[in-house]
Amino acid sequence: VQLQASGGGLVQPGGSLRLSCAASGSILSINSMAWYRQVPGKQRELVAIITGNGNTNYADSVKARFTASRDNVKKTGYLQMNSLRPEDTAVYYCNAGILRMSSSTYESYWGQGTQVTVSS
Repeated sequence: VQLQASGGGLVQPGGSLRLSCAASGSILSINSMAWYRQVPGKQRELVAIITGNGNTNYADSVKARFTASRDNVKKTGYLQMNSLRPEDTAVYYCNAGILRMSSSTYESYWGQGTQVTVSS
């Protein structure tokens, strides 16, 4: 099982990016999918989470600007980021609880991280 994050890049303040997190492998089910971010010298922080039935929750710093969604058929999660600010600059990681075909419990998996830089 792998999680592949993509979509990061350089964007000007006020711009938008859409991150994707694609799960692959022998997967029976994915429950929550979450997005975290980390800047050097700081702890990784939770940005957004979307549950298996589509409920979402966001960090206060990104509410009304970021939107988490998912496509269960494609086994992919998304993070639409609008009105980006320089302080959103970080490496963004996706995380998902995944039930493998050979397992009876959900396990936590992490994507490799994608860099988001907001700068003029």
